[in-house]
Amino acid sequence: MNVFLEKYKTPYETVPFNEIKFEDYEEAMMEGMRREDADLQRMIDNPEEPTFENTIDTDDDKTLSRVTTTFFNLLSAHTNDEMDALAQKMAPLLTEHSQNIILNEKYFARVKALKEKNPKLTPEEQMLFDNIYEGFERNGATLPEDKKQVFRQLQQELSMLTLQFSQNELKDTNEFTLHITDESELKGLPQTAMDAASLAAKEAGKEGWLFTLHAPSFTPFMTYCENRELRRQMYMARNTLCTHPNEYNNEQVVKRIVNLRREIAQLLGYRNWAEYVLKRRMAEKIENVNDLLEKLIDAYLPAARQELAEVEAIAKQHEGDDFQLMPWDFAHYSHLLKMERYNIDAEMLRPYFELKRVKEGVFGLATRLYGITFHKRDDIQVYHPEVEAWEVRDENDQFLAVLYTDFHPRKSKQSGAWMTSYKEQWQQKVKSGKVRVKSDGEDVTSEEAKGKTIDSRPIVSVTMNFTKPTETAPALLTLSEVETFLHEFGHALHGMFSKVRFEALSCTNVYWDFVELPSQFMENYAIEPEFLHTFARHYQTDEPIPDDLIDRIRKSRNFNVAYACIRQVSFGLLDMAYYTMDVPFDEDVKAFEKKVWERIQLMPTVDEACMSVQFGHIMSGGYSAGYYSYKWAEVLDADAFSVFQQEGIFNKDTAARFRNEVLSRGGTEPPMTLYKRFRGGEPSIDALLRRNGILN
Repeated sequence: MNVFLEKYKTPYETVPFNEIKFEDYEEAMMEGMRREDADLQRMIDNPEEPTFENTIDTDDDKTLSRVTTTFFNLLSAHTNDEMDALAQKMAPLLTEHSQNIILNEKYFARVKALKEKNPKLTPEEQMLFDNIYEGFERNGATLPEDKKQVFRQLQQELSMLTLQFSQNELKDTNEFTLHITDESELKGLPQTAMDAASLAAKEAGKEGWLFTLHAPSFTPFMTYCENRELRRQMYMARNTLCTHPNEYNNEQVVKRIVNLRREIAQLLGYRNWAEYVLKRRMAEKIENVNDLLEKLIDAYLPAARQELAEVEAIAKQHEGDDFQLMPWDFAHYSHLLKMERYNIDAEMLRPYFELKRVKEGVFGLATRLYGITFHKRDDIQVYHPEVEAWEVRDENDQFLAVLYTDFHPRKSKQSGAWMTSYKEQWQQKVKSGKVRVKSDGEDVTSEEAKGKTIDSRPIVSVTMNFTKPTETAPALLTLSEVETFLHEFGHALHGMFSKVRFEALSCTNVYWDFVELPSQFMENYAIEPEFLHTFARHYQTDEPIPDDLIDRIRKSRNFNVAYACIRQVSFGLLDMAYYTMDVPFDEDVKAFEKKVWERIQLMPTVDEACMSVQFGHIMSGGYSAGYYSYKWAEVLDADAFSVFQQEGIFNKDTAARFRNEVLSRGGTEPPMTLYKRFRGGEPSIDALLRRNGILN
């Protein structure tokens, strides 16, 4: 039996990963599309006048969402060649299916007729209806028939190319390894990095040490290795991914993705892709994004240049006055300067950040703020032995959500870190019928629940690429990895706390420049002594992290903060440069990238290096014309955390207000409305500038 064709008979309707056969995916996708087509046909054949209930709030079959959610989540977290090939096969079919729905003239006629009737709706119903109606417009429903066909073709090609882009990046990343057999070449590397590389070599059947381009291997290597030539090799390998004359080259893919998005936007009547995207963002206009980026450049660029000069000065102290600092040198000499100035580095902190205890600390923070608790469930199936499943219960001990945690890199996993959902939250009023529905994880018949509201709780996952355990030590994290955990966990809280009626408005279904607020907000706790004291203990001695070490962490928090800000701004500038173009893009990708960055370039450029071809956020992810969102949300998170600093960083009343006004409301209201209800006013950039030491 195909597991996707019926509701899962598992705890909390979690995915029965162990029961999935590979052939189930394609069969369920095809059947899911057929069922959705049948639902659509029944709706448009309905002789009754269109109403919100029979046109918008319809009880559609969920087969397709069940299978595609699982398949595409695993395509990022645990893929293989079979799945990659199936994705290539199914992507155009799925795109065509979605286009057949959104471009169905009879369906749109019912929606349009309903809009003209201007029915009396609740605010949440109105938000959903407005989103759906505007979704039709933004997806070509109002185009003449000949342009609809062009729209379909462009969307299909775009879906294929974005998939190809991400697959090329993963495969090219996995192609490279640096194999070292002479230990003297690795002078400076800490024991943790050596142990991890030794384990990687053994797993590959090799002697010595094996380094990869995955962050837990690449980052320590670039920071600590004293062998400049090896650092250069690693840097060049990482920064020339998908540029080589082979099947993984993404340069033409980038050009076509950029042009496809421009063509789609212009077909719909917009000047460019950015104008199209920003209509559904807090920023609203290209000018507002550019204004933010320019303000950040004005505030941070002078400080960034000074920070770079200080790193270059210490490099020359070690290497001589003729030494020219190159990109593969920055992390290494920046680390030496940080050690000289604050006597602190990532390796000093690792022993206090054992992953098991970090989990306890992060979960404990959520308990302290919101009263929720986490209970490991070994009976809930997972998709890989390293993944853990947690039952999350609210302060009243009611079931809240299921959380999967997946921490370590592997060849089957994309790089980076992300949160995703396997099932999002929604509510349903039980009317009548014989179907069984889920209530707090327990089956009840619809007759027993008649008239009640069933709250279908979410199933979310956080996926990361943290330092793995070795033969001699458990998984020991850096402070940066702890911050990443907090970041993705903030997204998870946004998903788990959702309490809205409609799935399309639940969890993280909010504007992209608002979605990073809950995640970046949580990062603020990473350097708070009271939080660190709850879990940070030496993995061997059990001694708590010393107060003087925490003090050094806090004093060093703004080390090279301006340099890091300009780096983020440069990514935002590149994103906007691609997607504000209103003419065909046919320039050399590398040259275009360097031209965009020229006025804020801090380090010498390397001709062969190129970020665009591996910039998944804006090419294959959801951040095209939206990378500025990280800095936009950073303004929000600094402002929001300043409220906690005033009222108490663990103040439960403040946390409850943040949960109720922001985290639980999803996309049911405009994000600024939600934020102002929590904050009492609009955010200011001043809190961020003060946090970063730019303002006193």
